Amino acid sequence: MSAGAVYRRRTSLSSLPAVSAYSSPGFLLSFEGSEGCGKSTQIRLLKERLENAGRKVEVLREPGGTEIGESIRHLLQHAKEGHSMTPETELLLFAASRAQIVREKIRPLVESGVFVILDRFLDSTTVYQGHARGLPLDAVNAINRFAIGGTLPQLTLLLDLDVQTAWQRIHATGRELDRMESQPPEFFEKVRQGYLSLAKAEPERIQIIDANATPEVVHEAVWKQVAARLA
Repeated sequence: MSAGAVYRRRTSLSSLPAVSAYSSPGFLLSFEGSEGCGKSTQIRLLKERLENAGRKVEVLREPGGTEIGESIRHLLQHAKEGHSMTPETELLLFAASRAQIVREKIRPLVESGVFVILDRFLDSTTVYQGHARGLPLDAVNAINRFAIGGTLPQLTLLLDLDVQTAWQRIHATGRELDRMESQPPEFFEKVRQGYLSLAKAEPERIQIIDANATPEVVHEAVWKQVAARLA
């Protein structure tokens, strides 16, 4: 059965095949979590450990990762034109960036044996634009399905952090915050609860990691999950 046939016959994200369903030699992993959860640090530590173990690793970010995606990222996060962006426009821009990176980068890399680490993927859209922005989840899921075309991570690691700690981490950096980081705490509480709901609905794919611990302790929890899947 072709990937297209699989996509047409499935109706929910949880039933879509992971990349491994196509017998690809690589691996696709995504990191998720609210702002300030420590994704960048954990992605760096995991990449180093995998490379030390002899794996070829590629890190991609969402939105972004391609020339088209990086232009969309700038519009979404930093461009002054983005300040008046509606939630519907935001949703479609994220989906456009994702559709491009799936076909231009993710699939070819995984099929060539690369361990691909994604800094966010479709779950961010479900949570930020669906749960937090309040867009209809049926519409968000339909757009997500179209964008990914059946390509799901084999493992998603959710770095869970309480909103107060995350808020403090964000503002302790002293840098100018982007459009998403500037949202009020109430927004990020909706984000957190949305992520926890997703993890409950998809326990096979999404594993929760307590991000309150030190980076080293969090990394060991991350590695335990990754090593178990690779084994």
